[in-house]
Amino acid sequence: MTMFFDDEFDRLFKSMSRSFVNLDDLFEDVRSTGSISGPFYYGYTMTVGPDGRPVVKEYGNVKPGLVPTSDTREPLVDTLVDDKEKLVRLIAEMPGVEKKDVKIVVDGKIVNIDAEHGDKKYHVKVPIEQKVDENSVKASYKNGILEIIFKQLAEEKPKGKTVEVE
Repeated sequence: MTMFFDDEFDRLFKSMSRSFVNLDDLFEDVRSTGSISGPFYYGYTMTVGPDGRPVVKEYGNVKPGLVPTSDTREPLVDTLVDDKEKLVRLIAEMPGVEKKDVKIVVDGKIVNIDAEHGDKKYHVKVPIEQKVDENSVKASYKNGILEIIFKQLAEEKPKGKTVEVE
C-alpha cells in the first residue's frame, strides 16, 4: 500500500512540476509584452478522499498554457461532506470583499460564486457531486471566508419492477 501511495504521489508531483515550469514561461511572456497586469496565481490542493486515495484540485486565475484574460481571481474552495449531519459545506476564501458584494447562484448541481469590491474580483463555478436540497441553502460570510451549507438528500434508489420469469 505504501508503495502505491509513493508512486501515485511521485506521479502527481511530476505532473504539477511540469505545470509550474509552463507557468513560469507564461509569466515571462506576459512580462515581456507588458500588456497584462495582475496578480496571477495558480496552485493545487491535495486532500485524501473517503476511499483513502489522494484528491488533487487546481485553483487560481490562470491555468498552465493559457494567457490570463481578466483580473478576476478564482477563490480556493473546499467541499466538505458531513454524512452524519447530512450536510454539504462549501467554504471559499475571498478576502477583501464585503458580505453585500457576494452573489451566489445555485443552478442544478453547479454553484456560481461571484464577488467584487474595488480591485478584488472573484468568480468560481463549483460542481456539487452529492444530491442536495436547493431550497435548504444558507450562506454566511465573515473575515474573508464564505460558507455555504446545503442539506444533503438521500440518494434515490433505482425504480423498477421485478419481473418473474415463467
